[in-house]
Amino acid sequence: MSKRAKPRLLVVLVVLSVILNLYMFYQCSPEISVLPEKRVHEVIRTRQDRCRCLGNAVNLKDHLPTGQYDAIVKRRAEEYRKHNIRMNSILNTLIMAPPNSPLQYPIQGFTVVPLQKTPIPGLALHVEKRQNYKVTLSVSRGVLAIEGEEQTEITVQSTSLADLNDRLRRITYTSTVYRITTGDLATFRFENHKAVFPIVIQLPSVPVLYDPGNDINSKVTIATKTFLRYPELQTLISSTRNYYKDMKIIIADDNLEPQKVNGSNIEQYFMPPAQGWFAGRNLAISQVTTKYFLWVDDDYQFTDETKIERLLEVMESTPELDVVGGSVEGHGQFIFSLVYEEGDGEEGGCLSRQHGVKFHSVPGFSSCYFTSGVVNFFLGRTDSVRSVGFDPRLKRVAHSGGI
Repeated sequence: MSKRAKPRLLVVLVVLSVILNLYMFYQCSPEISVLPEKRVHEVIRTRQDRCRCLGNAVNLKDHLPTGQYDAIVKRRAEEYRKHNIRMNSILNTLIMAPPNSPLQYPIQGFTVVPLQKTPIPGLALHVEKRQNYKVTLSVSRGVLAIEGEEQTEITVQSTSLADLNDRLRRITYTSTVYRITTGDLATFRFENHKAVFPIVIQLPSVPVLYDPGNDINSKVTIATKTFLRYPELQTLISSTRNYYKDMKIIIADDNLEPQKVNGSNIEQYFMPPAQGWFAGRNLAISQVTTKYFLWVDDDYQFTDETKIERLLEVMESTPELDVVGGSVEGHGQFIFSLVYEEGDGEEGGCLSRQHGVKFHSVPGFSSCYFTSGVVNFFLGRTDSVRSVGFDPRLKRVAHSGGI
């Protein structure tokens, strides 16, 4: 076995909620009046200026093939435009809360199923007595109704405030746009008062549930990728069986001269030669049928201090976590943080990695910390990691990353 690679779970380390998307979008404060268009552009523009990469940053445009820069930039701009169409939402519109508004409306949590009629909760007017009360409500990606015909704008008028509020409670919204996830902005008006609130249009997701079974073997599968290291792989398997005799081991194998690995509860999947580490990870994890998997390199060795149970304890106690990393002899507690500065659509942004940086401790586990990346010895939540995956273009230079 390689001297570098004796993994030792010294302290259950850091956990990472899988970075599903480095492109951040600006979250709205939902109790709102829309900013004047000019002011909105001024606010947003401050976040879209070209970024400045500091220190020993690598400027990728300096590494593009000579004579191809303009064409590549043009293609990137088009792909970025399509990305924004796919990822941006009307719900990201910057909106501001009106002061002292008499209008009551839902500011968060109103979610509807596409094309399905749903009552709008919480609509009401609170004002001093008047001879007449009149409010309007309008939407752009759906229709409204109290009784009868559905319209994109509806006006409710009454001489009684109680009657008006009773009618507001019966207003329904039906989206007319089918998307798996999108949204609408409803505009609510009374006299000179205006408020805008978000409507989330979203199909409910089917929960992915795993039977945890009665022991750790029903919860965790060991996964690895091997290339040119069959002796080290055998050492890994032997050391694993000293502590976890019945746990399934999945091997992705892209060796130039494949050899069958024998043993109980071992699944070996052969790939075309030299496809690379991340391609192998994708293959191995695609075959996992347990709630979690433990990723190990093929030249690791389990010791008395390798306790999968401790990783599992952190993961099960903190359901929003996706990866729990350990430590490896020779690497220690390898962690890093990622900071992405968005930049503009033409030249892109700046991605910075800071080694050894952690955020704060995990509740209930004072020696565990949130961070962006961990060493290649980690417990992963199967469905979360599959949803992100690994870039198969990274074949060998990937020993510094988690996900």
